[in-house]
Amino acid sequence: MDRPYYAKSGIVLVYKGVGVSSNAVVNKVKYLLGAKKCGHLGTLDLEGEGLLPVTVNKATKLFDWFLNKTKTYQANFVFGVETDTLDSSGKVTHSMDCDITESEVKRVLPQMIGKYKQVPPQFSAKKVNGKIAYKEARQGNVVQLQPKEIEIFDFRLIKKIDKNTFRFEINCSSGTYVRSLARDLAEKLGTYGIMQCILRTRCGMFRLEDAKTLEQLEKGKIEVVPCDKLFDFKSIKLDLKQAERAYNDGLSIDVDEENGKYKVYNDSDFLGIGEVVDKRLTFKMRLF
Repeated sequence: MDRPYYAKSGIVLVYKGVGVSSNAVVNKVKYLLGAKKCGHLGTLDLEGEGLLPVTVNKATKLFDWFLNKTKTYQANFVFGVETDTLDSSGKVTHSMDCDITESEVKRVLPQMIGKYKQVPPQFSAKKVNGKIAYKEARQGNVVQLQPKEIEIFDFRLIKKIDKNTFRFEINCSSGTYVRSLARDLAEKLGTYGIMQCILRTRCGMFRLEDAKTLEQLEKGKIEVVPCDKLFDFKSIKLDLKQAERAYNDGLSIDVDEENGKYKVYNDSDFLGIGEVVDKRLTFKMRLF
């Protein structure tokens, strides 16, 4: 028997566990809801865990809007060793004896704050000349990955766990590879480094404490955050003529509002984000 179609749009906050792929979580939410389509707002590695916002139906159009949202992680780094994957699942490529202290870590952490060109891990989903880096790496091929500018807003030492093993909290721009941060921080310490584990605690406005596990979702505890709750703009409600112009022509609309960004509605639906300039409303993000 076919499942009933879920017509609403929004965000489901999921606590992704270790060993579960982001795509598997998306497919599970899609099946449980009976949604037409689902996506996510930033993948988590297979061995990573934590917050994965899953977009439902028209909310999949929000991906580009969230490209520049900041994210927060907690991660364990182990110094004195490096692997081909830059995490504990890979093959050891370098190692050295060291005994890194908390004071040494605290001394170099300020050097990690700000913008810099980060080289992605060889084992990543980056594409070079149409080839996926991790697939090439598995075949023993080295892919020349280009550095990408990322930004670290905060990099804090939480505690020392064991010899050469430390836990950090990192607030960074979207697109940052935390595995690469382990490598780059280790370089400043004069050694090698890998990421042992990672937990994403924030993604834009979303927080881990509001997420549900797959087990909870399977028991029916599915909360879909409406799309308009993601934005803190004033609202504009279009009349029938204005809405028809937006739907049919996609052109700017005359409105009697001040300049700025707005949440745009018709009688019952959230249509997206518009910007008013000189009494003309133009859509910047559409959900129709």
